Amino acid sequence: MEHDWCFVWNHSYNTKMATLPPAGHDPVMLSEVLELLGPSAGATVVDCTLGRGGHARAIGERLGTEGLLVGMDADPRNLEFAARRLEGLPCRTRLFHANFAKLAEVLRESGNPQPSAILADLGISTNQLFDPAYGLSFDRDAPLDMRLDPELPENAADLVNRLPQETLANVLYELAQERYSRQIAKKIVETRRISPIKSTEALAELVRSAIPHRRIKPSSRGGTPERIDPATRTFLALRMAVNREMENLGELLKAGPAALADGGRMAVISFQSMEDRPVKQAFRSLEQTGVVKIITKKPLSPTAEEIARNPRARSAKLRVVEKAVASC
Repeated sequence: MEHDWCFVWNHSYNTKMATLPPAGHDPVMLSEVLELLGPSAGATVVDCTLGRGGHARAIGERLGTEGLLVGMDADPRNLEFAARRLEGLPCRTRLFHANFAKLAEVLRESGNPQPSAILADLGISTNQLFDPAYGLSFDRDAPLDMRLDPELPENAADLVNRLPQETLANVLYELAQERYSRQIAKKIVETRRISPIKSTEALAELVRSAIPHRRIKPSSRGGTPERIDPATRTFLALRMAVNREMENLGELLKAGPAALADGGRMAVISFQSMEDRPVKQAFRSLEQTGVVKIITKKPLSPTAEEIARNPRARSAKLRVVEKAVASC
């Protein structure tokens, strides 16, 4: 197996109620991804969000000795784990420390193959929520970081302590639809005047104090009412801002379909409306111009069995398009 390391470019979940899977993360909608992308012997497949390597390993096992698996991830810690997990695959592999916004550059470094399939899972890995080094969870105290790529220039503490009040409120509202964004931003600015906000616990407590007491929502599935921590949307918005998730998604939605071979397929798994909406709009626009055909007229959701096994999968939506065959 060719194993080429290339360094091209240098939430809402209650972790108290979860257990860490053996590999640190369970691949979401794996059966559906394999069925719709149809990886086969000799094909080239790109996993734009390698994570812990769950999707990639299942795909690579189907590519044979002539196939090529290109994997990329913004998180070097997950990339290193995935590299070990992918050892022994029959196919060639090339792994890149890169955000999926750099897809075109990664493909050039790989020799300009035309992928028959591209996968992007926009969710973060369970291990990233559990590990305090990332500073993503409001359930445990940790430095307020939130960078998936430690080489990014600014972390969440930098944004929280630097952004003007109005800008901060806009980030919370536009990225996570936080209805109390202005109250939270005001509280943050008042607090940081006295002392910088540097920890997840400090930020979570601050947000909770800024939001009026919310009535517990009845569970949509019956049973125990759902408790949503008031800090959830603030942490989600800051994570998205720190990692430039919406900007990077926009780049992927342009580069991915353009890179596909004729008849190739691209699959995107999203976990919230802010992600799913641009995917849906981009795919529709590309279909209207004849570039692709939408395979999933409505997004696919996980089965009840998968949700019972992996509750984090419950909000996943899978959309797939197929590149049109160029006419002679």
